[in-house]
This record gives sequence, structure tokens and C-alpha cells, in this order.
Amino acid sequence: MVRAHRAAVPVLVLLPLLALLAGCSSSDGRDEERLTAQRENYCTQLGAWQRARDTARTDTSDQAGDDEAGTVARDAFLAMRPLQDETVGQGRTLAEATVAAMNNSDSEAEQRIVEYCADMGFETLTR
Repeated sequence: MVRAHRAAVPVLVLLPLLALLAGCSSSDGRDEERLTAQRENYCTQLGAWQRARDTARTDTSDQAGDDEAGTVARDAFLAMRPLQDETVGQGRTLAEATVAAMNNSDSEAEQRIVEYCADMGFETLTR
């Protein structure tokens, strides 16, 4: 009877641990889904900004195009905030590259953030 009791103790100790680990993986899955949705939203907003900017560049007679590009840029900045510390190469963060691309017309920075979107699987959302 003593042997059966000793064998049952490790199993009883492992059950709560297994339940805890199962809960973590479920949470991790939701976190990964949330992160994927945030990345998709950012890339969608980036593509919208690129299109609005390009339209404003070609239609120089209308101030509304510049205003729209500014509004869309703001939406892209807001979408970038939860991802701001992700790296996009050469020691730059997503935040730094986004600011450089949108505020300073830095084509190299824009290329980095477009590549970021492509690496995340959202290359069709940008131009």
C-alpha cells in the first residue's frame, strides 16, 4: 500500500503544473493573435498612408489631399504605437522608421517598414 501512495504523490503534484502550463499556452495563443492583428492593422494603415500621400503628390491643386494624407498618417502612427519597439533593421525601431518615413520623407526608412510588413506576411497591404 505504501508503494501505491508514493507513486500517486508525483502525479498529484504534476496535475496542477500541467493545468498551469495549459493555461499559459492558451494565453500565449491569444497574445500571438493580438500581435498579428496589430501588425496587420499597422500595415493596412501604412498602405493607406502611402496611397493618400501619392494621391496628394499627383494632385497639387487640392489642399484636401494633403489634409487627407495627414489624417491617414495619424492613423498609421496610432496603429504603430503597440509595436513601436519592434526592430526593423540597422538598429532602428518601427517607431523611428515610421517617423522618419512619414515626417522626413526618408525613402530608406519607408523601405524598412514596407519590408517589416512583408516579413510579417502583409506585403499586399503596402505599395
